[in-house]
Amino acid sequence: MQARTLRVQSGDISLAVNCYGTASKPVLLLVHGYPDSSSVWDKVVPLLVKHFHVVTYDVRGAGQSDAPQRLGEYQLRYLMQDTFAVIDAVSPNRPVHLVGHDWGSIQCWEAVTEPGADKRIASYTTVSGPSLDHVGHWFRERFSSLTPAAVLSAAGQLAHSWYIFMFQLPWLAPTLWQNGLGKAWPKVLENLEGIDADINPTQTRDGALGVNLYRANMFPRLLRPRQRVAQVPVQMIVAQKDNYVTPGMLRQLEDWMPQLWRRELNVSHWLQQSHPQQFADYLIDFVQHIEGAPETPSLRRARRDGDSREFSGKLVVVTGAGSGIGRETAIAFALEGAEVICADINEEAVQETVSMLPLGKAHAATVDVSDARAMETFAHHVEATFGAPDIIVNNAGIGMAGRFLDTSSKDWEKVLGVNLWGVIHGCRLFGKQMVKAARAGHIVNVASAAAWTPSRAYPAYATSKAAVLMLSECLQAELADDGIGVTAVCPGVIDTGITLATHFVGVEDDEQARRRQAVKNLYQRRAYTPDRVAAAIVDAVRENTAVAVVSPEAHGLRWLSRLAPGVMRRMARLDMTPQ
Repeated sequence: MQARTLRVQSGDISLAVNCYGTASKPVLLLVHGYPDSSSVWDKVVPLLVKHFHVVTYDVRGAGQSDAPQRLGEYQLRYLMQDTFAVIDAVSPNRPVHLVGHDWGSIQCWEAVTEPGADKRIASYTTVSGPSLDHVGHWFRERFSSLTPAAVLSAAGQLAHSWYIFMFQLPWLAPTLWQNGLGKAWPKVLENLEGIDADINPTQTRDGALGVNLYRANMFPRLLRPRQRVAQVPVQMIVAQKDNYVTPGMLRQLEDWMPQLWRRELNVSHWLQQSHPQQFADYLIDFVQHIEGAPETPSLRRARRDGDSREFSGKLVVVTGAGSGIGRETAIAFALEGAEVICADINEEAVQETVSMLPLGKAHAATVDVSDARAMETFAHHVEATFGAPDIIVNNAGIGMAGRFLDTSSKDWEKVLGVNLWGVIHGCRLFGKQMVKAARAGHIVNVASAAAWTPSRAYPAYATSKAAVLMLSECLQAELADDGIGVTAVCPGVIDTGITLATHFVGVEDDEQARRRQAVKNLYQRRAYTPDRVAAAIVDAVRENTAVAVVSPEAHGLRWLSRLAPGVMRRMARLDMTPQ
């Protein structure tokens, strides 16, 4: 994309500035990091110009901008001066929306924490570059607390930041850049970060000179941090696979940002190159809201409003949420701060579930999970209205009992349609959304202890649940690289409404009702309630458990199936259905 170029003077330094799009639109000023130049934004700029007047510039010592002659002129106060000089040149009468990545983010923090910054800056989006003052206070708190966890977290960040110490040697980094690293840099990014980067003609110079940013600023600011609070609304985009800035540390810096929206992407450091569309979508969402548009549901969940509960800001979809385990799971996640979409085939039941949850935090949907087209419509509605979910709980299921030879093809279609195909649809449709959105998340599939407990009493049901368990274990392997955990939940005898809806094949209606009541009585005497399964589901998501076995009998049968499979096969010949 062709840019309008201009030179902006900042003291003795002439900065190369690029402008894209219509000047009358809100200004989005993108500031690059090290060892980049403004070309690092090339993939994302075309996605933004429809909405904004996009401006990029080469920071001092990079690209086509001048380089200072003295180390001290790389200090943050000069970098802040550069940023304000560009702002004054491109938008003298209207505050700009600032976006910083890596060292661009660090230097932008100097600007947005400056008293009066809100008169020239409307908002700030920070990516992989915290304020050095904030980090300095964080290290002080960690090392002064002397608790093992705090010291380990600080040591872990130092391990990720090993290169900072290397960069303090004035000759080492320039020598590396001038002796082949510059030409090899695209290959380095491909191997270490998995991104396809174009060759930057000024890469060697950018790398050799840009190291002065570290030498001039790191230790002075980290060792003598100031009290610097953001003066403008802040959007923090966290790259969860960042090899240099740990997400845990960023989470602890939020107190310095009174107006904060926190977004997460399961990507590495250079996300504007690896995932430009997701990055652009987040910028458009946030800036348009600051300009006066209503918050999108996704942005609303990202707003940090003091709710520190574990699943605050997360979107959870629960099928079979009209009763039993599904209802209790929806309640459990809502109590932990999540926004929950409750789906069930029974509209009245799912509306009742929603009425039990906090107002505005729950939404009802009526859907038959066995219907592929209905599930596609439901999934599309969720994505278009709320965004990709963080957690999907495929819980909808039905019971079926009776001899295999009495089970008709329609019976098989029904039980597999709900118990297996419902899970397949949920995993496939919402799993695709998570991957597309670069969303680290979790899929929970509710199976059963019947998955490893063969029985002549319920062959169709056991088959469907065994398939769910195997599907879950296959997905664990496939989706791990995408940051998506998968759990198969295998409860034992749980007192839910499924017992009164279980279909007994090969018997008359009167006998059907009698057997349902007999099973219901047995499950009630067992008195293992669905809220305990829901608690296990929340724990499984928290701990990324592969198989969550719930209830003592489920654990016992699991071990018996492993240690004495022959005994299990002999037990399978017994019909233990209450008569």
